[in-house]
Amino acid sequence: MLTDVQLRKLKPRDRLYRIADRDGLCIEVTPSGARHWRYRYRFAGKAKMLALGAYPEIPLSQARMACNQTRAKLHAGVDPGEARKLDKLAALAAVANTFEAVMREWLDKQTQLSQATLGKAQWMLETMVLPWLGKRPIKDITAQELLLVLRRVEERGTLETAQRLKQRCGQIFRYAIATGRADRDPAADLRGAMRTPRTRHHASITDPREIGELLRAIYGHRGSFVTACALKLAPLFFVRPGELRKAEWTEFDLDAAEWRIPGHKMKMGEQHIVPVASQAMAILRELHPLTGGGRYVFPGVRTPQRPMSENTVNAALRRLGYANDQMTGHGFRSLASTRLHEMGWRSDVIERQLAHGERNKVKAAYNFAEYLPERRKMMQAWADYLDALREGRKMVTEGSKRPRNQLPLEYSR
Repeated sequence: MLTDVQLRKLKPRDRLYRIADRDGLCIEVTPSGARHWRYRYRFAGKAKMLALGAYPEIPLSQARMACNQTRAKLHAGVDPGEARKLDKLAALAAVANTFEAVMREWLDKQTQLSQATLGKAQWMLETMVLPWLGKRPIKDITAQELLLVLRRVEERGTLETAQRLKQRCGQIFRYAIATGRADRDPAADLRGAMRTPRTRHHASITDPREIGELLRAIYGHRGSFVTACALKLAPLFFVRPGELRKAEWTEFDLDAAEWRIPGHKMKMGEQHIVPVASQAMAILRELHPLTGGGRYVFPGVRTPQRPMSENTVNAALRRLGYANDQMTGHGFRSLASTRLHEMGWRSDVIERQLAHGERNKVKAAYNFAEYLPERRKMMQAWADYLDALREGRKMVTEGSKRPRNQLPLEYSR
């Protein structure tokens, strides 16, 4: 039998060697001097060996205890080596079936979401759910556990965030069900258990006279030239604020008068075409000498390697005298939608230009150019209409009374 004194005096040799202790336990010494505990046994007539750890991290007394536990399995008719493999597989399966593991797998498969939407979803889940549910087996999470997590978000007064978080968790639980790692979606059991946020719309101006005043204020902007151009283009393009500020020169074909926004930048993950009216073209050509040598159309103030801040347009509107509850950068979308419908343009054409979600995902993949000829006419008519409002001209024919699809409106002084 070995002693602690003997173990400490063991020296490496040219070849690996072993010294027996008792009951199949031995110490293995490598040429590098490393010492490892091994348990040698026979099962079904075959000689086998099992690692029990390294010395001195595992002292002699602990190694003998591990040896006795292993021998007990052997006497019970269980192969200790195979039992260890099964334990490792079970441990790996347990890790793979935690909420965090399923969540990250689900996130990797959301290729239809824009990077911004996906990033926000990941941030919400990592900061508001994982600290409490991340290590839990997803099949064991109850509706009460999930509600407790969501209530923490509700208590901060962010009801919309809590509802969106519930929606994301529900998607993850349903993915777990589909992949055989959960039996039900506890988020579905929370219907009526959470406070419902009051629907809020982005502040927007839709009265024609007030739109004219807004446009005159924008064209009188005395701040940064880049910001002024962004303000002028916001009503002409009426894209989402993030899509506008992250616009890159390589996405524009000025000869074809098109802006093609790649799918990874869009909320719905689909490429989007914005026809560029002549007024917008003039603004872009004026801006190009200043920022055209870089990546972004609207580079940031601190570094041209990043786009302008997400608050730039809203801050400029505040400086022009428009409060948060009057007008926002996102409000240019509802402004355009409201007036274009009033002008008689087809709803399908307007919705396609707003890049609202297509229910049929297969159809959507091929329909980024849907209604494009009519959208080109609409975008030019829209730019002409904004010019008329800004210059105080009156329409000869009210848009709401003209036949649908009648092409550009005529104006008079």
